[in-house]
Amino acid sequence: MFAYYLDLALRSLKRNKVLTALMVLAIGLGIGASMTTLTVMHLLSGDPLPERSGRLFHPQVDPKPAEPHELPGQMTYIDAMNLWQSGRADRQAILVGSNVKVKAAQAGAKPMGLHTLATTADFFLMFGVSFIHGGSWTAADDTGKARVAVLSRSAYERLFHGRDGIGQPIRIGQWDFRVVGVIEDWRPAPHFYDLDREAYGQGDDVFIPFLTSRDLAELGITGYSLDCYGTTTDDLHLENQPCLWLKFWVELDSPARVHAYRRFLDNYSREQQAQGRFTYAGAPRTALPDVMQWLDQNGVVPADVRLKAWIAFGFLLVCLMNTTGLLLAKFLQRGAEISVRRALGASRRQVFFQCLVEAAIVGAAGGVLGLLLAWAGLWGIRQTPADYADLARLDVSMFAMTFALSIAASLLAGLLPAWRACHIAPALQLKTL
Repeated sequence: MFAYYLDLALRSLKRNKVLTALMVLAIGLGIGASMTTLTVMHLLSGDPLPERSGRLFHPQVDPKPAEPHELPGQMTYIDAMNLWQSGRADRQAILVGSNVKVKAAQAGAKPMGLHTLATTADFFLMFGVSFIHGGSWTAADDTGKARVAVLSRSAYERLFHGRDGIGQPIRIGQWDFRVVGVIEDWRPAPHFYDLDREAYGQGDDVFIPFLTSRDLAELGITGYSLDCYGTTTDDLHLENQPCLWLKFWVELDSPARVHAYRRFLDNYSREQQAQGRFTYAGAPRTALPDVMQWLDQNGVVPADVRLKAWIAFGFLLVCLMNTTGLLLAKFLQRGAEISVRRALGASRRQVFFQCLVEAAIVGAAGGVLGLLLAWAGLWGIRQTPADYADLARLDVSMFAMTFALSIAASLLAGLLPAWRACHIAPALQLKTL
């Protein structure tokens, strides 16, 4: 029976090819624009670590005076070290990143600026970073200020050009570090763990122990953002300066552990108030957002992307209204044909179903056009200088969603015309024949 309706629908669409092309174009343009922006929104607002984000938290502790301000997203050296040394979390990591000159140790090698992250040994297990050669440094390397390094795959290839680099030295700044591991290029989108650099840009290339970086402060690893709230006396050695410049993340594997850590943060803040380090009075100023709460709190998705998404869906609505008008005109033009079918025994339900099949065919054709337009739109975004540009690509799920949306949109646009068509009075139409 469906094949019969499909044949009738195709014959009807072929009778007026211009009108059919206009409907397909309207659906395709609306779907292409909306799916381009929806794909970008989906990529930029997704969970960067779906299997881990619910266990990762970003402690916030406010050391600033009581003037009105939001809770800071960074920590002082004193607070980060106190929390790290307390060992209250299942895993914990201090982080600070910067661009540093790195080169292979052999003579004649040219230095290159690479994203370098100074962190602690738990970082790799906390964030599920996978190794392809070697492994991480140890907690003893952290406290012993070992000069060891882990490289990303791309940095490893650029530095060693296919040679075995595990155990080999590299020069970071003026000092030699020994390569102990190589990871797959790790680039969660967005860079939730350090939002002070571009949220969707390049990943980190070189990882070294945090305390080693402080022992060699001349490396210049002081973060992408430095927020000082008092008078500083040394902008290089920040350990005792009133400056926020470190990120701190913890892993907590149960709600009970999360609750206990929140209490610990409050107690820590009260203790610092009692010692006179935190000069404000009243309730502790602390927070413990997880990954997705942290991203939402910082409004990571660019405002222009949200605006373009609303505009694109408004355009889709206009396209649907135009398609509805075209379908209505098409079905009402066939009033005499529909009346003859009704006189020969066709029910209103059958006429309604045939009209919806026509709308679905238009939607399927519009979906193909929409996919091509969406691909072109995403290709255009990839040519722009936006820091999220290279993320813009269609995946299998977005292909399926595009077809589903196009057919659903065409069926929605066809409901009113189909209803009007199946309620045409046969007697009035037959009189004019």
